[in-house]
This record gives sequence, C-alpha cells and structure tokens, in this order.
Amino acid sequence: MKNVHVLDHPLIQHKLTFIRDVNTGNKDFRELVDEVATLMAYEVTRDLPLEEYVVQTPVAKARTKVIAGKKLGVVPILRAGLGMVDGILRLVPHARVGHIGLYRDPETLSPVTYYSKLPSDIEDRDFIVVDPMLATGGSAVAAIRILQKLSARSIKLMCLIAAPEGIEAVNQACPDIEIYVAHVDQKLNDHGYIVPGLGDAGDRLFGTK
Repeated sequence: MKNVHVLDHPLIQHKLTFIRDVNTGNKDFRELVDEVATLMAYEVTRDLPLEEYVVQTPVAKARTKVIAGKKLGVVPILRAGLGMVDGILRLVPHARVGHIGLYRDPETLSPVTYYSKLPSDIEDRDFIVVDPMLATGGSAVAAIRILQKLSARSIKLMCLIAAPEGIEAVNQACPDIEIYVAHVDQKLNDHGYIVPGLGDAGDRLFGTK
C-alpha cells in the first residue's frame, strides 16, 4: 500500500490486542493507547535530521548528535486523537499542539469541521496528525487539507488501526502523505466502523456512549 508504514513491533502488537478487547476498562484503555502512541512515535520521528553537538562528559569531550532544530507540531483530531498526544509529547516535549475538531455526519458520513486552533508558525513546522482510527478517511483528509492550506512544512498521519478504504481515501486525496498505523484491518461495515476494529475510541477513552 502506497506510503503506508505498518508498525509491527511486538510490544505494539501485544498492547493493541488489549486495546481491542471489549473487556478492557476505560482506565486501562487510556493507558494502553498512550503507551502505543509513545512506541509509534519512535518510528514516526525516525527521519528527524541530526547535527553534530559537542558535550563534556565526566571523562572527556564527546562529539555527539542532537536533533537539528526541527520544529514539530502534533494535531489530534478531536476528540479521540487526544488520547495519543501525551504519548508523543513524552518523547518530544517541546512540540506544539494544535487541535482540529471534526465529526462525521451520520447520514452522509462526510466530515464537518467545528473547531480549529493551530500554532501560529505553521509554515515552519512538521506536523503529525493523530487519530486512533482511520475508517472512511474523511476526517483525516479534512484535517490534512486544513494544514496544507496553511502551508504546513510537512504532514504525517498516525493512527492505531486503519481500514483499507480509509488508506485508499487518504492516498487518493493526499498522495504525498506518509501514513503510520499499528494494524490494517479487514474492512468497514455498513455503518462506517472498522471491522474488527476496537469500537468507538472516543467513547472508550472517556467513558461515554
């Protein structure tokens, strides 16, 4: 699949099993999503450029590496994307966090934007858009296009689970976007839910129905 990176690390796959489990409670679900987001962030940030840096150790000077001043932004798609933010910030605590609020019209399944608050220096930042589920792809495409219109320097999409239909939708609308997922599931059902999926990620994160 074009531009799709499936992160099959054993720890990610192990934790994803319990994220899917209907018997996993809200507290454990939140903690597992947070942990998987941290593990995935290692791979999503793998291509950050480095520059040489000299540090004094207790023994001698060492020529080492630091990230080359790259500005990062994390944009969760509200509300379920919020569950993945802290896991990324644990690795890149200086990243700026924007928010895009979208909901899916129950009749058309098309995304409707109701909120957008983003860093002022968008054109100088590389963004990671996060949402646990890539189902129809409508919300992801809408969020990506908001950032593209504001001239974001680069954009990646990071999701726990994706449906083939969602991947195809993003690839068709935004062919240059790299997609990072923990698993690609079978399909969407008639209601636009991923099968087997994990249910409604927002409800399971926040204990709502």
